[in-house]
Amino acid sequence: MTLDLLRFTTAGAVDDGKSTLIGRLLYDSKQVFEDQLEHVAQASERRGGAGALDLALLTDGLRAEREQGITIDVAYRYFATPARRFIIADCPGHQQYTRNMVTGASTADLAVVLVDAKRGVTEQSKRHAFISALLGIPQLVVAINKMDLVEHSQERFEELVEEFEGFAAKLSRGPGKRSTGADHASPRPEMSYIPMSALNGDNVVDRSKRMDWYDGPVLLELLEQVEVAYDHPYDKPARFPVQWVIRPAGGAGAGYRGYTGQLASGALRRGEEVAVLPGGGRTRIAAIDTYDGELEEAMAPMSLTLRLQDELDVSRGELICRPEEAATVARELRADVCWMAERPLRVGGRYVVKHTTRSATAIVDRVEDLVDVHTLQRSNPADGPGRPEQLALNDIGRVHLRTSVPLAFDPYTSNRRTGSFILIDEASNETVGAGMIA
Repeated sequence: MTLDLLRFTTAGAVDDGKSTLIGRLLYDSKQVFEDQLEHVAQASERRGGAGALDLALLTDGLRAEREQGITIDVAYRYFATPARRFIIADCPGHQQYTRNMVTGASTADLAVVLVDAKRGVTEQSKRHAFISALLGIPQLVVAINKMDLVEHSQERFEELVEEFEGFAAKLSRGPGKRSTGADHASPRPEMSYIPMSALNGDNVVDRSKRMDWYDGPVLLELLEQVEVAYDHPYDKPARFPVQWVIRPAGGAGAGYRGYTGQLASGALRRGEEVAVLPGGGRTRIAAIDTYDGELEEAMAPMSLTLRLQDELDVSRGELICRPEEAATVARELRADVCWMAERPLRVGGRYVVKHTTRSATAIVDRVEDLVDVHTLQRSNPADGPGRPEQLALNDIGRVHLRTSVPLAFDPYTSNRRTGSFILIDEASNETVGAGMIA
């Protein structure tokens, strides 16, 4: 029997204890090898640990991270219990590394947002919670960490839960709803709150005797029991972005023409009618080829090659789907963009947009609004002189883009694969923005 998989990420402000929490989770669940422990013990001693293990070093793998005692890159760790398999993305808390947090959270099913019990809810904690909701993560676990610094106070825990709940009440999954009512936001993520001390192991894997007033699940128990929502292949329209066209030069493969890629969503069957977007040409599937042979039916997220009955002009970046369930085809789109570069996004700016397997040039027509991470209100939603002209580093706002070629896309709330894109700086080739189509 194959155990199901839960992908989750940690988020929160710097020094809230994210790496320590993951280290404790791995250590107390017996997921650390002896040679790893020896290496961590040596690194802890070099940092003046006085014999105590610095469990954060289990995830802080870069030399710069260990020297500075911070997380810079996204660290992925894999482990399993008898109940479930896990992939953890340990994301940095520093504001300048918010772009790395977006990367780590983009494929997560659950986010653990840490809050320092002594410092309270910070702007970065709110930003990470909002980004998690914007990325469509359905489950948020708020870990009130460092409870040992407030004498394991139930009153302090309840105070922080009330404060965070007041903020979380305004969260919604996917691109947010504006005053026009034109967009459709998903319900807010499901929230859970756990008091803990990652340093001492309270309520991480083992139940804390110091906080006997808390009767909810400990973190590992919750991670093992939380329901993971899997999309059934028949619940979503089929989306097949063409990644490569296979045409052997000669020999036994002469005359073969196949279109290869990964089925992003849905299912496709041999013989059924399909459309190729953005052109709109129609044909039928002649065969579905895989490494193991031909299939009658393919389901997401399989990698495969399609052969078509008719000789249509199909190239990389085009989308194959059913005609009755076609994606939107347009050269203009509106999206919520998380800006991740020092140089701001400005109206009139020119970028490369990478959407599924298609690349195009995009011009910023306008910035429609900015999100205040404290109140989650969208500023300047209407036309007028007060409309924002740019997005600065770590800003999140609604942007209107115009592309050089048509794109075939879906709203992010209905399809995360065909509803997302990245923006790339033409000069430096750096990824500068992540977008979710409204």
